[in-house]
Amino acid sequence: MLTDGASATSYAATMVEPILERIRSHDFHPLEPARRTFTVDRALGQPGVADLDDDDGRMRLAAVRDLTAVALRAPLQVATGLVDDDLDVRYLSAAALGVARASDAAEELERMLLEDPEPVARVYAAIALGESGATGSLEILRARRQQETHPDVRHQLELAASQIEAGAVGSEAQRVAFLNVPERRFGPARSGDVAPTFSLEDTEGRAWHSAEARGRWLVLVWVFADWCPVCHREFAELIALREAFADEGVQVVTLEAHDTWRARLMVGLEIEPELWGSREWFREVYTERIWWPHLVDLAGAVGAGYGTDPMAFAVHGEFVNRPTTVIVDPDGMVRFAYRGTFWGDRSIEATLEMIRTQEFRFEHPDRLVFHG
Repeated sequence: MLTDGASATSYAATMVEPILERIRSHDFHPLEPARRTFTVDRALGQPGVADLDDDDGRMRLAAVRDLTAVALRAPLQVATGLVDDDLDVRYLSAAALGVARASDAAEELERMLLEDPEPVARVYAAIALGESGATGSLEILRARRQQETHPDVRHQLELAASQIEAGAVGSEAQRVAFLNVPERRFGPARSGDVAPTFSLEDTEGRAWHSAEARGRWLVLVWVFADWCPVCHREFAELIALREAFADEGVQVVTLEAHDTWRARLMVGLEIEPELWGSREWFREVYTERIWWPHLVDLAGAVGAGYGTDPMAFAVHGEFVNRPTTVIVDPDGMVRFAYRGTFWGDRSIEATLEMIRTQEFRFEHPDRLVFHG
């Protein structure tokens, strides 16, 4: 048993370094050289990851889990990773400090935000400060936003400041979800499998259980975040196709692997970020016309059981799940499970058409092809 602060710090140091070394030694797919906020397939040189068995996402998720566990005891030991030479170590350390709500590391995160040359690192420093509820960092977040030239970082700075102002720190449920990442249940779900059952809360805090859809077709669509134009195009398609899905007896559910505040942002229940520019209408449209549950899939734990590959690749500076669509029949059997190779790799209309025709075949014309 640890008896004093020095012992705890020493113990934490011995725990952190093996995790950081595990990250350093992993051969992650690179970021594209221009914006530095999109993952590119190392073999194809195109945004996304073609290999559906790639383990980058699992490595990141496990690293955040393990670093979060240490950060709850000794956040400043995890904060040593914020100045590491390895970019993956830096942003994953920041991500864990955010999940742990490590306000004691706010000064180190502010320094990363101000000094790190990589946009992805600055994105995660901003996210971590927002999740930590670091009220003392508000002035720095606002000032940095005025100076920041990278649009993806600017967006996260706005969100972080707004989250702190709203008093919406990272939830205990999110922390628990990351600490209990169910690696043993990682997918993928395949056609003919019994669909894993689950219960999640929607953006209003209401529990939704997959059993509610028994006797109907169920379509599960994992989306990314408020900054994703592809996701919002899909939302517009779902709104337009409401009657068509109803005619086929389909329950649609969208899922987002963020905490509740970020998921509420996606459906127009929080601020309307500057990123949207002329799309000032979306909040009103969403609050009036979204007809399906938008569920909060903390740490992507439910998605992991369906093969979404949490934290698979970077889009706009955040590491996000593969775009995944699953069709479950009225008897609870998976009839179709599609995991995308890049952020636009799927089709809402094609999903509806498969249910209409009972022919479960689809491949996006731009789908990346893995060369193993």
